[in-house]
Order: sequence, then C-alpha cells, then structure tokens
Amino acid sequence: MNHQALSSFIWSVADLLRGDYKQSEYGKVILPFTILRRLDCVLEATKPTVLSEVASIGKTGLNPDPFLRRITGQSVYNTSPLDLVKLLGDQDNIRKNLYDYVAAFSPEVRDIFERFDFHTQIERLAKSDLLYLVTEKFANIDLHPEVVDNAQMGLVFEELIRKFAEISNETAGEHFTPREVIRLMVNLLFIEDDDVLQSGNAVVRTIYDPTAGTGGMLSVAGEFLLEHNPASRLNMFGQELNDESYAICKADMLIKGQDIGNIVAGNTLSDDGHGGRKFDYMLSNPPFGVEWKKVEKAVRKEHEDKGFDGRFGPGLPRVSDGSMLFLLHLISKMRLAADGGARFGIVLNGSPLFTGGAGSGESEIRRYVLENDLVEAIVGLPTDMFYNTGIATYVWILSNRKPAHRKGQVQLIDASSFWQKMRKSLGSKRKEMSDDQIADVTKLFGEFVEAQLATVFNAQGKEIGLHIVRAGERAPEAQAGQTVKLAPISRIFKNEDFGYTTITVERPLRDEHGEIVLGVKGKQKGKPQADSALRDTENVPLSDDIKAYFEREVLPHASDAWIDEEKSKVGYEIPFNRNFYVFEPPRDLHTIDEELKTVSANIMKMLEELAE
Repeated sequence: MNHQALSSFIWSVADLLRGDYKQSEYGKVILPFTILRRLDCVLEATKPTVLSEVASIGKTGLNPDPFLRRITGQSVYNTSPLDLVKLLGDQDNIRKNLYDYVAAFSPEVRDIFERFDFHTQIERLAKSDLLYLVTEKFANIDLHPEVVDNAQMGLVFEELIRKFAEISNETAGEHFTPREVIRLMVNLLFIEDDDVLQSGNAVVRTIYDPTAGTGGMLSVAGEFLLEHNPASRLNMFGQELNDESYAICKADMLIKGQDIGNIVAGNTLSDDGHGGRKFDYMLSNPPFGVEWKKVEKAVRKEHEDKGFDGRFGPGLPRVSDGSMLFLLHLISKMRLAADGGARFGIVLNGSPLFTGGAGSGESEIRRYVLENDLVEAIVGLPTDMFYNTGIATYVWILSNRKPAHRKGQVQLIDASSFWQKMRKSLGSKRKEMSDDQIADVTKLFGEFVEAQLATVFNAQGKEIGLHIVRAGERAPEAQAGQTVKLAPISRIFKNEDFGYTTITVERPLRDEHGEIVLGVKGKQKGKPQADSALRDTENVPLSDDIKAYFEREVLPHASDAWIDEEKSKVGYEIPFNRNFYVFEPPRDLHTIDEELKTVSANIMKMLEELAE
C-alpha cells in the first residue's frame, strides 16, 4: 500500500467522527491516534525487555530513563504493559486505561500528547461512545517498521497533515505554507551545493526553521535531499509558538526518526530555544504584518544590552511588523563562513523591501544585509498564493558563502506571472506554481542571468505563448496578426545600487525686507540661518557624487541653497516593482475618440430600441 492509499485508509476514521465532530476537528483525533499506533508498533519488539528492566531497576531506586532509551535504541519508550490491542480487551475501562498508557511514555512523547490536548479528545470520544470504535479502528492498522518504514511513514503523516490543513483552511495559513512555495525555496537553497546533492556523498547537514509550524519546510527539505542523495542526512531543528502546530511538528520529526529534542516550544523572538547554535541551512515563513508588542521589552533589551553580539544589533523595525526581526534572527544563526557558511530562505511581504527612510530600523537592517553582501536573490511570487492572504510576497535568499560570480551583486526575479489557476480555491489561495514553473525560476537563479519574458498575443489580444529570453538570446518574432511583448523577469544589480544618501537642503531665512538673517551667537555667528519652512531633502544614489548631484539638480533651481552635512544619512531600499516596470505609451487621442463615438452610438441605438 503506497503512502497516499495508507493515509486515505487512516483518514477514513473520519466516517466515525462525522456528526459528533466538525470537519475541521478531525485532525485533533486522527493525528494523535496515528502517532499512538505508530509508537505501539515501533516499541512492540522491545516491550518485554523494557518491562523486565523497569521491574529490576525499580528495586534499586535508580532512574530507569537512560537504560530504557538504550534498550529501545531511541528517545522513546513506554513502561506500561498495555498497547492499543490490549486496550480493546477491557471495553468498560478503556478510557482510564488509555490515560494510563499515554502517561507511561517517555517525557518527550507525553509532551506531544499534552500539546495536542489529547485528554480532552479522550473525554469527548468517551462521552460520544466513540472511544472504543476509534481505538479499534487504529488497532487494526499495521504500522510496524518492517511494513511501513520511516520514510514512508513520514509521507503518510505529511499527507494527513495536508488533509487536516485543507479542511480547516480558515486557519491553515497560520501553520501551513503552500507546498509549491516550500519546494521553490528548497530548490533555491540547495541548487548551488553540488557536494551535498552528489549521490553517494555521505554528508550530514543541519537545517532550522524558527517558525516551524507543522514542520512542512523541514520535511520538504529532507525529502529533496534524500531524493537527490540517499546517502546524505539532514538533522532538523525548529521552534514553534502554537501548541497544536508544535505537537504536529514534533510528532512528524519523531515518525521520521529525527531527534525530537531539536524541536522546541516557545516564542523565538523573546526566548531563543537554540541559543548559541549555528546551522547550515534555514527556512522560515514568519507571520506577515504581525506586531511584536508582546515581546518588545525582551527584544529591545537584547538590542540595547548586546548590540551586534546579540541578534538584533543592526536595528529594530517598527512595532507593527516584526517579520524583519526573524530575518535578523536567522542571520545570527548562520554557520560562520570560516566553518563552511550557511544559506537561508525567508518569505516576507513587500514592506521589508522599502518601508522606512534613511536611518530607520528597516533601512538599517537592509543596509546591514547589503553592505555585508548577504543577499543572493529576491524572488517576487504571484499574489493569492497563501491560504490567509492575497498580498504580494517575496522569497529572500541570503548566504555568507556566495559563489565568486555572485559576490557584490543581488539578483531580482519577478515570478509573479509564473502561476496556474487552482481547480478549487482554499481560503485566499487561488493560484499555484506548477513543477515546470518552479523549475524555470530555479534555473534562472542557478544560471544567474538577466532575462526577459516574451508574451505572444494573437490578433484578438489573447495570450498564446510565453518564452523566457535570456540575455544574448533573440526574442521570438511575431507571426502574422500576432504581437510580442517583452518584460524583464530577472535582473542583476550591484549591492550599492540600492543605497542612497538622504541630504537635507536648507534655504536661508529672510527678514521682512528680504535680507538674509545671520546668526549672532556661537558657531552660527555670521552664518545664514535656515528657514525650516523651506527645508527639503534629496535622495542621492550612492553611485553619484553628492556635490556634483547638488550642483546639477538643486542649485539651478535654488542658487542660495546649501547642504546641512550633519543631517546626511545613508539609507537602503529595494524598489522591486519599479525595476520590472515596463512603460506602455497611451493610445493616441484619435483612436480613443473613435472608440468613444462607437460606444456612444451603440448606447443610443439600445436606448432607441427600449423606447419603441
């Protein structure tokens, strides 16, 4: 039985729940019971030895935990003689016995069931006379490791998580990133690492997600690496705030044979669960536009007390949107370049690209990542890609081990037209990226080339073809009646192209006679005084000489102006959309006039017909 058939078979338990549970609540029962049955089967072989060891160690007063872990060969054990099959032998006491059975697991596993609030589900099932039926259904599912290995079990559990997320799509966006977005990010993360992807190369790498959700990003990364190099191993780490999502993620890691101690609960910004640890790869989809007021005190304290020795040295964004704090957090977790370096991908909305002028927290963060040459690429995704928002989103790829040909440069890729319509919308998600479209974007990134998208239209203006035209290639020629439109989709810039100096331009204050007012005290004595009403600012690109710019752009219009040097500030912004804008000249007035006459004539004709 393949993983999809097995997950469908497990999900058929929902037939028992229908009526007593809402659809969106099925996962609360099915996911923890699936974990319970898998552990049942995994621990079955070592169960007699564990029980014997518990009995003998109990007489000595020693802590049995390390001995039991050694017996099972993992961080999981259960000290109860019960399992799901034995529970069925005492129908009248199944509720109490199930409590006892779950309580006998090792602490990490008990934590999973507590976060699932499994006791509440046991009570609810018992009151609905469903507890025995559900337990019986799962007891009859064979999930022994020799029948379903870790890799297949991981796929089964992921499929169950996906079903759970889809039917509860009103909240899916909180803990579920669209699969194709993760696949794109994972592709971009690994494409330049031939040593990791080379089949047979037994590399071990670490990957981390500070907003792990249900663990989807970690899982897809693991699948990708195993597919390309079965000899490799990816040790997964994560942190998650939401209890249920944390439980699902931890359970998924348990089923995949990962160390579940690497998945930590709590708020990443105020309480870093992996303090001092560095990683090879990282992925994150932090919440968009969510304020960080709850953790403001802790974050500001770290910023002020530790500076660049902490996570938030470069600056703090406005309290209304904390997504850039996760960007800084990930930077602090990058393995040092001297130790092999790191690369990470993070999904952000448009705000971090341009919000905040020179000197603001956002601008200082952009300045830090660009001046330290950390940004490899930014990919603009189509709108309506996520379950809980339709806004434009962007994938940032950062690395402290850029290949030589990328150093000092940033690639912007506009993938907003790379989508296909979904057969059925899920919440705000109406679009998806196909495998071919993901491959096209990955290739553009991997080749590090500038390119245009040629769109071919027929005589009726309907789109009939799309072609990626790389720099140096010829665009397709329009056939009879066709038109071809070209628009940039991949552009490469120098880091400093996004920088500017904001200069403050002052004009002299004049008295009622039009005479310039001069200072009478201190440093200002004898100098023209500035008129605050005439004060203005100019953003001068870093590539321009400020004096030359001032003489060229300001003095011809205000010959008495000067620059207040003390107020000059360097800023950075990434005007993503402006760099892909293609000007289309408006139609000539004669054509518009003729169209209006035609429309007016049609309206008059229809009115005359109505009057008859």
